[in-house]
Amino acid sequence: MSSSNDTTEDKREHLVSENRDDPILPVSNVPTPTRPTIPPALYVIVWIALSGSVILFNKKILDKEKGLNFPFPIFLTTWHLVFATVMTQVLARTSSLLDGLKTVKMNGKVYLRAVVPIGFFFSLSLICSNQAYLYLSVSFIQMLKATTPVAVLLAGWALGKDRPTSRTFGNVSIIVLGVVIASYGEIKFVMVGFIFQALGVAFEATRLAMVEKLLNSPEYKMDPLVSLYYFAPVCAAMNFIIFLSLEASTITLDDIFRVGPFVLVINALVAFALNVSVVFLIGKTSSLVLTLCGVLKDILLVIISVAWIHDPVKPLQIFGYSIALGGLVYYKLGADKIREHYGRLSKEGALRWNEYGTKYPAYRKAAVFGVCAFFVLIIFFSYSNAGAAEISGQVDAAVRAGVNHIHSKRGLEAVISYF
Repeated sequence: MSSSNDTTEDKREHLVSENRDDPILPVSNVPTPTRPTIPPALYVIVWIALSGSVILFNKKILDKEKGLNFPFPIFLTTWHLVFATVMTQVLARTSSLLDGLKTVKMNGKVYLRAVVPIGFFFSLSLICSNQAYLYLSVSFIQMLKATTPVAVLLAGWALGKDRPTSRTFGNVSIIVLGVVIASYGEIKFVMVGFIFQALGVAFEATRLAMVEKLLNSPEYKMDPLVSLYYFAPVCAAMNFIIFLSLEASTITLDDIFRVGPFVLVINALVAFALNVSVVFLIGKTSSLVLTLCGVLKDILLVIISVAWIHDPVKPLQIFGYSIALGGLVYYKLGADKIREHYGRLSKEGALRWNEYGTKYPAYRKAAVFGVCAFFVLIIFFSYSNAGAAEISGQVDAAVRAGVNHIHSKRGLEAVISYF
């Protein structure tokens, strides 16, 4: 019996010693798994891609010569707004993207006095901007859109905001000068399209000034998606009324099916995704990044329209547009902030560029060569497209002159033979 008791006691002591040897970790030391974060650069890339895609997609649908020949921009705008109305209602009930609705103190009085007028100008802006795609090239439209800050400044002054100083007017005059030079060099200048785009910029500027005035009150702070939740229904209703009076009598089901319901759904989905991407972009970046990304997006759109759609662009337009973009950045950031960021970025960029050149000298040479070749190709495309447009215009004029000459010659011969 004593031997059996000894063995059981030995086993207990062995188990206790094993348990004592094991390390006892506190709960606080247990590492929590880190969730992967999306880099801000990806939000920028997605926003630029979606913004450019919406513009090029709309141009492809509406354009007669290079697109699907669907000359109903009011219908297309109405469809976008109806789709946005449905999607914002769905997201408000199924996701947290529209949680900002809980902090907005909206009532019927504010809706009628603020949201409805803003929606009215929003509708007019969308209609006029889409109408311009029927007459003007994408590159020229982007150049004209550079005047939006000037229009916002004037609209805010008209609505009773702070009066702009002479220095501010001097800054925005650089933008106007650049756009005037770019417009002077435009080959396919159509006055009707220019007027539509100018009206679109004016209505958009009025809308932005009214939105800024509304958002000055803390209880009406809202992100772009919440704004779309309130503005999309009233804009869709206004656009539908305009559609009934201007386009409903001419559009047919054959026109819609020629474009394709699937294409229209994808088009509206891309336009709505752009509004969603803006919400994430604002939350992950600064105002400086937004300004520079907007300028980069406009430049890329001009380049794509020249290289892909073959829009003719003269070097004079590139020069004028460069002046306008430089004035835009200077107006939005100011000289001190530009100098500060330029000094910091130049030092960091030079350091990283030297490190990259030390590690990969062949790649650095290839990168320099690629950038130079890229700009040479852009200049070549702009010259070739401009030359082709001028030649085609001269040929058309010569053909018309030849036809008139033939008709006049025949008429002269008939008169001579009569005598």
